[in-house]
Amino acid sequence: MPLLTSDIDDAIRAAGLRVTESRRAVFDALRSHPHASADEIHAAVHPIVDSTLQSVYNALGDFAAAGLVRRIEPAGHPMLFELRVDDNHHHLVCTRCGAVEDVDCATGHAPCLVPGDTHGYRVAVAEVTYWGLCASCADEDS
Repeated sequence: MPLLTSDIDDAIRAAGLRVTESRRAVFDALRSHPHASADEIHAAVHPIVDSTLQSVYNALGDFAAAGLVRRIEPAGHPMLFELRVDDNHHHLVCTRCGAVEDVDCATGHAPCLVPGDTHGYRVAVAEVTYWGLCASCADEDS
């Protein structure tokens, strides 16, 4: 069920941020473009609101700092953003086309994976990235 503009505004306000047209557009674009780069969000937002790439980066940075979005940084790929922040899930990344998919926690509740030696740390989150070929790229090899 799509979020209404008032729901988007409420989510932004609840994070302690001021609602702007640009922030609203960025948040809305992330709903339909999970695991999107700032460039991809800008391309989705620019026809709707007159925004610069810098204003998209600013909104994404503000959202990440406020806990509204999660920033993921797969090696060799641009930084990606997603709205799924309420759990400790992981990601599958295609080594050919760069497609990204969510994977639920591998072994239960956060932090999902516990190191053999924590060295005194209190582990809160485990970030796991699985690398391989997505179904489409694997089919091309068949």
